Amino acid sequence: MIVVVDNRELVTDGYESMFGREGVSAAGFRADEFRDWVETAPEADLSAVEAFLLGDFDDRTICPRLIRARSKAPMIALSEGRNLDGTLDLFAAGVDDVVAKPVHVKEILARVGAIRRRNETEEARTVVGEISVYQDGRDAEVAGKPMALPRRERRILEYLVANRGRRVSKQQLFSAIYGIFDENVEENVIESHISKLRKKLKMRLGYDPVSSKRYLGYGIGVD
Repeated sequence: MIVVVDNRELVTDGYESMFGREGVSAAGFRADEFRDWVETAPEADLSAVEAFLLGDFDDRTICPRLIRARSKAPMIALSEGRNLDGTLDLFAAGVDDVVAKPVHVKEILARVGAIRRRNETEEARTVVGEISVYQDGRDAEVAGKPMALPRRERRILEYLVANRGRRVSKQQLFSAIYGIFDENVEENVIESHISKLRKKLKMRLGYDPVSSKRYLGYGIGVD
């Protein structure tokens, strides 16, 4: 999920729509709402955020410090024009990138991916049994071969592997895939995505690597 912060509803609604057309969930906040939310949101909600997109609003340079206290997700600031002093102030405040408007959401997503790769301090591969997940955009490998998956199934697999060794709830998975404020999608749809993913993994591996327990949730690499 991409979190967009701007006091203009036209801007937040527009980005939510454009990201949605790219298959990426987004949630928009006014600046004052966002400050309250980022300081009090549950960890499960914050873990669903893939990046923060900061529009043009007063006291914008305060936000990076608030975000970093709770999240390591990339922060990109949007600039209405090319202003060197303003750009330097944003970088000094802690944002990862400053992009001049207009900018296509595909470029924003590409920049988010580039920031994640730059910030990756560990090996760009996470292995759980016969499953390897990469942080550089490559398809996951299952039983030694790449496995191309639809975006939502791929995100579920990445989330489960990132949380290997412990269980995550259906609500946490839903938030990671659809965003925490999407009221237009039933939470139970996540069960369909998980079912399809598990069938594909079982066909490749000969067994189902995803463990599920009622009331406890789903997990990979758990007993």
